Amino acid sequence: MITLKNVTLRRGAKVLLDSTSVTLNPGEKVGLVGRNGAGKSSLFALLNGTLHEDAGEYYIPTQWRMGQVAQDMPETDQSATDFVIEGDTQLLAAREEVAASEATEDYDRMAHAYTGLHDAGEYDAAARAQALILGLGFKTSELTNPVNSFSGGWRMRLQLARALMCPSDLLLLDEPTNHLDLDALVWLEAWLKKYEGTMVVISHDREFLDAVTNVTLHIDAGKLVRYGGNYSKFEDMRAEQMELQQNAFSKQQDKIAHLQKFIARFKAKASKAKQAQSRVKALDRMEKIAPLLSEADFTFEFKEPANLPNPMLSMSGVSFGYPPPEDAPEGTPHTIIVRNVSKSVLAGQRIGILGANGQGKSTLVKTVARDLAAIGGEITEGKGLNIGYFAQQELDVLRPADTPLEHMIRLVKELTALGKIAGQATREQDLRSFLGTFNFGGDMVKQAVGSMSGGEKARLVLCMIVWQRPNLLLLDEPTNHLDLATREALSMALNEFEGTVMLVSHDRALLRAVCDEFWMVSRGGVEPFDGDLDDYQRYLLDEAKRQREEAKEAAKAPARPVVAATPTKIKTKGDTSPKVKKEFQDVEARMAELNTQGAALESRLSTNPHPSEIAEIGRSLKVVNDELSSLEDRWLYLSNRLEKA
Repeated sequence: MITLKNVTLRRGAKVLLDSTSVTLNPGEKVGLVGRNGAGKSSLFALLNGTLHEDAGEYYIPTQWRMGQVAQDMPETDQSATDFVIEGDTQLLAAREEVAASEATEDYDRMAHAYTGLHDAGEYDAAARAQALILGLGFKTSELTNPVNSFSGGWRMRLQLARALMCPSDLLLLDEPTNHLDLDALVWLEAWLKKYEGTMVVISHDREFLDAVTNVTLHIDAGKLVRYGGNYSKFEDMRAEQMELQQNAFSKQQDKIAHLQKFIARFKAKASKAKQAQSRVKALDRMEKIAPLLSEADFTFEFKEPANLPNPMLSMSGVSFGYPPPEDAPEGTPHTIIVRNVSKSVLAGQRIGILGANGQGKSTLVKTVARDLAAIGGEITEGKGLNIGYFAQQELDVLRPADTPLEHMIRLVKELTALGKIAGQATREQDLRSFLGTFNFGGDMVKQAVGSMSGGEKARLVLCMIVWQRPNLLLLDEPTNHLDLATREALSMALNEFEGTVMLVSHDRALLRAVCDEFWMVSRGGVEPFDGDLDDYQRYLLDEAKRQREEAKEAAKAPARPVVAATPTKIKTKGDTSPKVKKEFQDVEARMAELNTQGAALESRLSTNPHPSEIAEIGRSLKVVNDELSSLEDRWLYLSNRLEKA
């Protein structure tokens, strides 16, 4: 078990934990909560050994293996699959032992090394890694892509997959849902429910915490307070505790006031002096109950829109996608992701946009927000349409070198030039005051945005949107960096908003609270989704199960690797060179031969042969798997050429 006894932990001069104690038992799934700056990440640093206690005693079993998500952005040309496989530290150690044993010619050591390699899962490592990668939202065609070819959010998903690949007794997850879509989030929940070790997770997603935790650890005023139960249970118990504390404080204040009144009245009278003195001593002995200091609430509201056109906009036969890159050859076609959409968005609608990763949710929102041009069809906007757009990446609308005040001043100038100022106050002092309502007070209005946290950037984007008094809100993952209090404030503000909302989010609590209808972006189209979010989660889990089954089938017969598993056969018609077809067939035939050889070698290993024979079998298996790995890359290249043709 993990034990903290009277632990004090400082960061610089700030005391984060003050002589606090707690015990975490093996196998518990712990949600770590507390206001921003309370010390959650510092406690993680204590758990993983990068920080040490300043006082008290901290104990964690020395034999425990630890898994955690690296926070650095990976920079490597390794394939996604190879990068994730390297998260399996046990497998890496087994590989190193094989290499070391082969250099010694010690057959006994080699036999043990190859047995260890087999036990560490060498021969299904790729399938295990690819199941994780696919579960987190990657496409099968991306499994062999270099890590450097992915954007930052996708690289962090690979870091998460790498952490899950690591065999561990303690798993530390710090905001694991930040870069995930709802489909990947649902898959992750299912995976974590099956995890057998001890887990500590920091998250601002209440439904995620409810799904994967059974203990809540609250950092409050330098103390660790343990609650049995998930986040919702914690909220109920804390509310009850706060009410009891407030009542006890109020009663004590009444008693103190009564004693002080007696002392003040009779301390000068000789006949009552002793009684007054005894009450002074009673006051001194009284253990004061602290007043209830609840976490600072953050609230805001959207101003009433200047007008409400109905419909807000109409789409007729619209296709959504991306233009070709600037350096693409002339005549390169657009990439169409969603096509032939005919829908209207009405005043007062609250639409949740659902869809598995890569189906086009963000593309749809960007096109409605005018960030992308429609590829085909026509979008007709209602007269007076005023869009407030929250981009998934805050830096799409923020400038790192500018301050919050400079952002507001620039916004005023841009809207004034367009004649879109709707009666808002525009003086610098007015803008400062408005920023203050979003907790940008004092020196923060002059702080460069690039130095701010993700939550502060998101709050600034919300501030800029609210100031514009929009009548249509387009929100693409607005909660990615928001804490629980700010998410609650956003939910309340959206519920009171009189305009129209279109929302893409993996925060199910927000979707449930705000949206009364759903659109499903799937298979190149947009259709109403008649079920609720529970129905949608079941759909996503079924999709994840199908992908896992494909991966398992491919692992059993890897002549067609997981990376190319597909329900349809590759078509080779067209003007493809017969030479390419012939090479493709030759590679497939050789891979089938190698798989047969590998199966035979593994069968021999299961018969407990002599150590010298185990070493020989191990070397042969390594040769077979190395050649297979090389051929799979060639197979992918050739199959892609045939598919394109």
